[in-house]
Amino acid sequence: MKDLKGKHIISRRALVESSLFGLLAISVPNILFSRNIPVDINLPSFEKERSSQYPYIPDDVVSEVVGKSHFNLERVKELVDRWPELSRATWDWRFGDWETAIGAASHVGRRDIILYLMSKGARPDIFTFAALGDIQTVKSIITYAPGAQLIAGPHGISLLQHAKNGLRRDDLLTTKHKSDFGRLIDYLESLGDADGPQFDTLSAKDQEIYLGDYRYGDGEGDGFTVGLNMADKISLGGLGSSGGSLDKIGEHRFLYNRSPSVKISFQFNNSMVTSITVEDPDLTVVAHKI
Repeated sequence: MKDLKGKHIISRRALVESSLFGLLAISVPNILFSRNIPVDINLPSFEKERSSQYPYIPDDVVSEVVGKSHFNLERVKELVDRWPELSRATWDWRFGDWETAIGAASHVGRRDIILYLMSKGARPDIFTFAALGDIQTVKSIITYAPGAQLIAGPHGISLLQHAKNGLRRDDLLTTKHKSDFGRLIDYLESLGDADGPQFDTLSAKDQEIYLGDYRYGDGEGDGFTVGLNMADKISLGGLGSSGGSLDKIGEHRFLYNRSPSVKISFQFNNSMVTSITVEDPDLTVVAHKI
């Protein structure tokens, strides 16, 4: 079904099959081999998951290495030592919230995981150097590309916050490291905009209005959950799961993890939330509160 603008609309009775919500089942044609090329693969014993995706690295492995790069050096080593290409793994946590393994380690200040991934071929960026307290590199990038300090990192986390988070694991830092972080944070704060755009803060009472489960279909996972994340901000995730932060941009209107193309709004009846609308450039989904 389409609205007057020609955009697809999906209500609570419709089944959504969209990669935006992690529900897209990807169908890949069978592997075809030229009869003139010898193949050293025993297909009957080849894992079903690998044969359907070959030669791609399985999605569950990619998501695990990015997820574990937030906190588990030992597991990251198990995965990346065997498969060094995973040091450059990237995962979309919904709505284009792309995060690399090294990006995950960077925004939580895991210097040990950052350095390990770099040793295996990970591609550092300005957020990595901010998380390492490397003031010279960060300044050089901003000098070369004015405005780089405004770019948001994974989950909408600012460049300044990456630098501050680099101080979290002070057991990994020398006195010089801590001094460098102090200089870097002072420099970023002096720019006046390295903490990204600021949004209205909702009180606990205001947040309570939106919390709950919302359904757009009859399937087990056809819906969203609006809850609170670890930073006590309202967040949107799949039904029964956590998700990205919602930043207020208007009356009952929000951005998802500061993603510019995704708009989220809540509809009311007699001061009570009745539904949530999630809109991207190609799809509009309306889910009703249950």
